[in-house]
Amino acid sequence: MTVIDVDTSEAVHYAREEARLRRELAAVYRLVAHFKMTDLIFNHISARLPGPGHRFLLNPFGLLYEEITASSLVIVGLDGRLVTDGPWRVNQAGFVIHSAIHESREDALCVLHTHTKAGCAVAAQEHGLLPLNQMSLEFYNRVAYHDYEGIAVNSEEKKRLVADLGDKPVMILRNHGLLTVGRTPGQAFLRMFYLERACQIQVDAMAGGAPLVVPPDVCERAARQFAGDGGADDYADTGSPNLAWQAMLRLADRIAPDHKE
Repeated sequence: MTVIDVDTSEAVHYAREEARLRRELAAVYRLVAHFKMTDLIFNHISARLPGPGHRFLLNPFGLLYEEITASSLVIVGLDGRLVTDGPWRVNQAGFVIHSAIHESREDALCVLHTHTKAGCAVAAQEHGLLPLNQMSLEFYNRVAYHDYEGIAVNSEEKKRLVADLGDKPVMILRNHGLLTVGRTPGQAFLRMFYLERACQIQVDAMAGGAPLVVPPDVCERAARQFAGDGGADDYADTGSPNLAWQAMLRLADRIAPDHKE
């Protein structure tokens, strides 16, 4: 009779899951760099590790996104302490934002934060993201807003940030930047890709000076379609996000084959 060591089996499972998450998260870092959504060594993308506790993977402070590899990602606990040994430290603003969300949202396994030009521009506009195009309609009535409180290095801000985010998939940090969450690194990345594109389109459309057109009476329907709830639609397409993410992984392999190291 074969005796299964449950603890050993779980440890092997966690190790495999951590290795997979490291590769996917490193791919997201390289893709964010490729699509020019970086801010030198700043900003952060995190992924919660499986197992007990709320430990998460984060970029070591000081590396450019284009330098991130699977093995260079560090493990951080909710107390802000590094779990992994090494010469690196953590950007405390990254710890405050990401630890707050990972601790409060079980579905937010990946958190992505940017300071892009278009994202910061929309974050400075009183009306926030407008329903001006199909890309922005994915987020119609699904955008949270958090008022600027200075650089996020105060633990007291955590509870306000979490309260403002609620159950929304994306958040605009006013006068600051953009944030997305996802059940996977791929979902968080795709949400950021299209949130960023929506902001770019909005800035360009407003700069043109012509009157803007808001689609009438279809905004919520379009948002539900993006969420896979097409209702009475004749044709449903629920596999597109996975296909898009697989394409992005192939792109990461081509532009940065060392990200898996």
